[in-house]
Amino acid sequence: DLHNVFSPGNGVASRPQKHEPFEQAPMYVAVMTYLGFGIVTLFGYLRDFLRAVGLEKCHLAQEREEQKDFIPLYQDFENFYTRNLYMRVRDNWNRPICSLPGPVFDLMERVSDDYNWTFRFTGKTLHNVINMGSYNYLGFAENNVDFLKTVADKVNQYGTGVCSTRQEIGNLSIHEELEGLVANFLGVESAMIYGMGFATNSMNIPALVGKGCLILSDELNHTSLILGARLSAATIRVFKHNNMHSLERMLREAVCSGQPRTHRPWKKILIMVEGIYSMEGSVVRLPEIVALKKKYKAYLYLDEAHSIGAVGPSGKGVTELFNVNPTDIDVMMGTFTKSFGAAGGYIAGKKELVDYLRSYSHSAVYATAMSPPITEQILRALKCIMGKDGTTEGLRRIHQLAENTRFFRAKLKEMGFIIYGNDDSPVVPILLYMPGKVVAFAREMLERRIGVVVVGFPATPITEARARFCLSAAHTRDMLNQVHTHTHTHFFLTTCSSHFQLNVTWILVSFSSGAAPPERSGRYPLSEVLTEEIHLPARPLR
Repeated sequence: DLHNVFSPGNGVASRPQKHEPFEQAPMYVAVMTYLGFGIVTLFGYLRDFLRAVGLEKCHLAQEREEQKDFIPLYQDFENFYTRNLYMRVRDNWNRPICSLPGPVFDLMERVSDDYNWTFRFTGKTLHNVINMGSYNYLGFAENNVDFLKTVADKVNQYGTGVCSTRQEIGNLSIHEELEGLVANFLGVESAMIYGMGFATNSMNIPALVGKGCLILSDELNHTSLILGARLSAATIRVFKHNNMHSLERMLREAVCSGQPRTHRPWKKILIMVEGIYSMEGSVVRLPEIVALKKKYKAYLYLDEAHSIGAVGPSGKGVTELFNVNPTDIDVMMGTFTKSFGAAGGYIAGKKELVDYLRSYSHSAVYATAMSPPITEQILRALKCIMGKDGTTEGLRRIHQLAENTRFFRAKLKEMGFIIYGNDDSPVVPILLYMPGKVVAFAREMLERRIGVVVVGFPATPITEARARFCLSAAHTRDMLNQVHTHTHTHFFLTTCSSHFQLNVTWILVSFSSGAAPPERSGRYPLSEVLTEEIHLPARPLR
């Protein structure tokens, strides 16, 4: 059982992990959420009928008249969701940023005259919007001239691009320097770097497993892991998120029963997990998973995209957080796109593993080598974290991020919000549940110069729409206090209106038929709708 697996006798010494509650929505909230989605879906079918009979113009791609007997290329259910639900609220996404993603950013103001089908810029810029959405955990996405001097020097020396794969003439000395430094930082034998973080997962997993192999994947794994698993042709089974009983049951069945029909032993069993799950903010139960993988002779693939640099006393990720030996992880993966303020990813582990991937990984063989200035930016950040630049700035940032994370989470809990995730995780989801509240929250927070990321169905379960805050070492206490104040004020103002009113408001705003009047923004503030003052000039859509 798990008690025997996770014991000192198995050689897994770590700090105890706190329970991460995932509080369920109250029943009435779930009912109103389903009701809201049901009503807007019915309105969507009604509007599709109006488009079909020519009473309403369709702005999206349509089938050509001479190809009407062909299998539809555009008009499927996914397109239905885009046309009738996402389109009415898409002003909350793809906002045009015109500055670096630091603790604050500048935003180009845009408005819509046709209910978000198209946008136009007003020529104005929203300055100093507090950035609560970027993965700039340690604040290395910066434009400090002194800090970036070495990056500028590398542009002068190497140029901006390599224009070749590393196996041809794209292998630079700084690439090999970075790989050695990554391996040293992680405490493993070898490492290999890639130019794209997403492809680090999707293109390397097919090189590690194939037909006759079994992948056990956490149900909340990132799309890059899922795509890599599907491309590998291996059998995929999904276990419940961070549920060790579910994982052990699948491992036991896999070992005892073998492959379907033939019952031959699996060639390999690969467990795939993430260090920090980007939508939940939860942290992997690494010590227990390591114990299970040893017990059942499986391999472990650990994706540390969000955890490397962001957790652990010296930023070495979840292995350091739980005091797990890095050599117990068969494949260590991470990205440079978050804590390092750059781009790309890495695979690290035993030298035999890395040497094998150099020859068989599609990313290694066919992809262009990492850009020299990006490589130098990662080197600069990594040396700062490790203290090899002669300063303690890296450690200061790691500790500041941890302090900001604990403060921000504790304050939200004190205010009574339902939040997910581990206390050490800089990813902080706050549950909003209903689609009307999600839309209103994002728009009204931006009115108060706070940029947040909101996420709903289908990216989350239909009853678990949320806003996701990402903490940074660059955030000041005053910034976080402002976010707390406005979050508390706006959240409870919208809650004062009944949840049914909020959903109906969203429906009225989103699904009123016909084009918007000239010079209208295509959206109406909650106060205007409830007081029937929608004839007044609207504030620009931001």
